This record gives sequence, structure tokens and C-alpha cells, in this order.
Amino acid sequence: MKRYIQYDPFNIYQFEVAEWPHPVHNHTYFEIIFIRSGTGKHFINENIFHYAPGDVFLLGPEDYHYFEIDTLTQFCYIRFTEMFIKDHASQKHESWERTIEFLLHTPYQSCGSIVKDEMEKELLNHLLAVLVHEEANRQEATHEVIMDSLMKSILSILARNIIKQGFAEGSNRKNSSSIEALMVYIRQHIYKPENLRIEHLATEFNFSQSYLSIFFKRHTGESLQQYILKYKLKLIENRLRYSNLSISQIAHEFGFTDESHLYKMFRKYYGVTPKHFRNTAQQEETPG
Repeated sequence: MKRYIQYDPFNIYQFEVAEWPHPVHNHTYFEIIFIRSGTGKHFINENIFHYAPGDVFLLGPEDYHYFEIDTLTQFCYIRFTEMFIKDHASQKHESWERTIEFLLHTPYQSCGSIVKDEMEKELLNHLLAVLVHEEANRQEATHEVIMDSLMKSILSILARNIIKQGFAEGSNRKNSSSIEALMVYIRQHIYKPENLRIEHLATEFNFSQSYLSIFFKRHTGESLQQYILKYKLKLIENRLRYSNLSISQIAHEFGFTDESHLYKMFRKYYGVTPKHFRNTAQQEETPG
């Protein structure tokens, strides 16, 4: 499978084609794909979705995809790397960090287009038009500020739509056997330990506690509690790299009983203490 590489932290790419020119591929970056016009099918990770104007897809580095075009299609790609994420996380806005974490760690790809509501599509289309204009006509010092604000708005709207879809599907969740639905729920509630207790999850998804554990391991290869812990630790890794929160504050944020409990779990999976990990990460990021 071909893997496309991008070295710039951020770029915008627009093109119009009647036939898809790329093989099945994945990337070293994230990309938001806007369908400006045209129809066809989008193949993502073995799933098939029909696309139409206004649809928006968000793919991570390990997602593989390609298109089959039925009618002439205009695409607009916003592509960004881990460096872009780091630069924004370094601004220390907790709500922004959580928005980024939610977007980049939620298995929304199995649901097709993120945006369903026509008014939301129109709003995103307006923001995208301004973003494209600003990128093509850079205006001195104001360019970066405007671009950052527009990207925050676009990503926040995408996060809002993913959450809305999750809530809209809530009435069907109890009858769903979808592992994706369970994983989305876990990631949406990762900061609420009481919602991730097995008894709560079993009730939420209408499983017995024993069957829920069997069901999760059968589909993921690891236990439910192990998955939750690993996901928490990945987010904690980002906190240690990019935030100024103390280790005690991080432990509290993620529901650990105390700082020593976080130290124990972190050392088990990373081989070093959170403090050592943070110091090493900061040294690696220091120029020179």
C-alpha cells in the first residue's frame, strides 16, 4: 500500500477530477476532506460511503482510502501533521486540547461523512472559503492569527457534529452490538471515571457485565479495562509533553486515586516515571 508523506505542518490542496488518480493509500498526516461538488463513493478502511456536495471526512495517518468518482468532483483537502497539533496544544487551552484529543482519537471513520445537517455544511463551507482565501493571499502578521482562528472553528464544529451524532444514536445504543459505538462512548467519557465502570457500561449497552468483557476482548484483543487505561495513558503522555499541568493535577483530571497511583501505572507501561518522561520530552524539544 502506498503511503504519502508530508513535511509541512499544514497545507491546503484543491483539485477537480473526473477519475480518481491515486491508489489505495494512507498518510503520515491527518486530513480533512471537503466535497465541494460531485458524487461518487469513498472507500475508507474497507467501508463504502456514498458522497455528495457538503460531505466532510476526517482521516488519521493509519486510515487507508480511495474514491470512485461518478460525476466530476471538486475536493478540498486540509492536511496537517503532529507538529501542527503540538503547536496548538502548546497554547495551553484545556478545552482546545480536549477538542483535538477527541477528534483524533475517535473512530468516526466508520460512520462516513461527519456532517449531516445542511446548515452545518453551509457554515463549514463559508469558513472553508475564507480559509482558502487567506492561505492564497497571505496578509503580513494577521495571517497566522486568522488561520489559527479559522482552523479552531472548523475543528470545533467537526467535534460538535461527531458528538451530536453520538447523542442522536443514543436511543439505538442499547440494542447495538457495534464495538465502534462502545469505543466512541469510552472516548467521549474518558474524563468521567464513573461512566466507565463496567456496571455502568453494561447497563448503557444492555449487556451483562460478564458478556460485555467477553464481547470487548473478542473484538479488540484486549480487556476493557486495559483499553481504557492505555487510552488514558496516551492522553496523559500528551499532557506531559504539551501542558504545564502538574503531575498531581493530571492524576486528578484522569481519575487516578492519587499521584502515586499514576506513577505506578505509567511506569508499568512506559518503563519510566511521568516526571522522567516529561523531562526527556522537553529536552528533545529544546533547540540546539
